[in-house]
Amino acid sequence: MQAVALFKSYFGGAFDEDAIRNNFVLIYELLDEIMDFGYPQNLSPEILKLYITQEGVRSPFSSKQPLDKPVPNATLQVTGAVGWRREGLAYKKNEVFLDIVESVNLLMSSKGSVLRCDVTGKILMKCFLSGMPDLKLGLNDKIGLEKESQLKNRPTKSGKTIELDDVTFHQCVNLTRFNSEKTVSFVPPDGEFELMKYRITEGVNLPFRVLPTIKELGRTRMEVNVKVKSVFGAKMFALGVVIKIPVPKQTAKTSFQVTSGRAKYNASIDCLVWKIRKFPGQTEPTLSAEIELISTIAEKKSWTRPPIQMEFQVPMFTASGLRVRFLKVWEKSGYNTVEWVRYITKAGSYEVRC
Repeated sequence: MQAVALFKSYFGGAFDEDAIRNNFVLIYELLDEIMDFGYPQNLSPEILKLYITQEGVRSPFSSKQPLDKPVPNATLQVTGAVGWRREGLAYKKNEVFLDIVESVNLLMSSKGSVLRCDVTGKILMKCFLSGMPDLKLGLNDKIGLEKESQLKNRPTKSGKTIELDDVTFHQCVNLTRFNSEKTVSFVPPDGEFELMKYRITEGVNLPFRVLPTIKELGRTRMEVNVKVKSVFGAKMFALGVVIKIPVPKQTAKTSFQVTSGRAKYNASIDCLVWKIRKFPGQTEPTLSAEIELISTIAEKKSWTRPPIQMEFQVPMFTASGLRVRFLKVWEKSGYNTVEWVRYITKAGSYEVRC
C-alpha cells in the first residue's frame, strides 16, 4: 500500500494500467532507489522527491489537485533519512519498551514425535525518547554473533545461537549496516511500532508435550487419558492454558477427574475443555475421563479422531531461544534511558493427534 501511494504521488493521483504503461521508466527508477538487498528501505514520497525529481506522465483522468507536500527540513531528511520521526521530541523520562512475541505452530503424533513445527516471531517496540536517538540492538542470532567475532578477531562464544529465517524489518532499520555488520541499527519512530518479524524452523523449544491415550471400549464407551507436561523452567508458569480434547458427536454422558484446573464437556464443539489458569513449569497434570456414547441401530462410522488443540501464553519464555544481548541508545545530548525487555510465547496452531 505504501508503494502504491508513492507511485500515485508521482503520477498525479492515478495508478492504473495507463499510468504504469506511461511511466514504466520512472517506476523502474523508483524501484531501484527504494529496494535495498531485496527489501523496501524508504517509501516516503517527500524524501524520494529530493533524489528523483522527474515528474510522471499524468493520466488525463487523474486528479488535478497537486499531491506534493512541502518537505520538512530537507537537509536532515537527506542526511538522516528519518521521515518516520519528527524533530523536537522531548520527554521527562526517556524509556524504551521491547517485547519479543512468538507463536508456536506444532503438529505432534500421539506417540510424541514432532511431525511439523515452526515459530513465527515479532519484535514490538514502544519508544519515548527525546531528540533524534540512534539505537543498536544485539540478539543471540548465529549470523550476528559470528560477524561480531570476526570484527573483534575473537572465537565465537559458546552458547545457544539462533538461525533466523524470513526476516523482515521496519523501514527505520539501516539495512546497509545490517548487511555489513549484522547488527540492527535504527532511528526509531516515536511511540509504538513493529521493528522486525522472523521465522524459525529448527531448534524449537516446545513449551508443552501432550501424551494422549484414547481407548474405544465397544460401541458405547470410551476411556480418555491425557497427560500434559510443561517443559519450561520450574520457576516459570503459563497462563490461560486451554486443552480441547475431541470426543464423538454421539457423546451422551461424561465423567472425569483432573489433577489440576477444571474440565467440562462442551457439546457445541464436541470437546472436553480442560482449563488451567496458572500452569507451573516442570509439572505433569493429567485428565482421566469416561465417556458414554449413544447406541445407534445404524452402522457405526469410524470416528476420525480430530487432533487435540492447545491455547496458552508463557511469559519470559521464547520457543526459539531468542534473547536480547544488548540494547544501546545514543543521543547527542547524552541523556540516560531506561530499557524494558519482555518475552512471551503463545500458541499458534498447537495440535496433537489422538
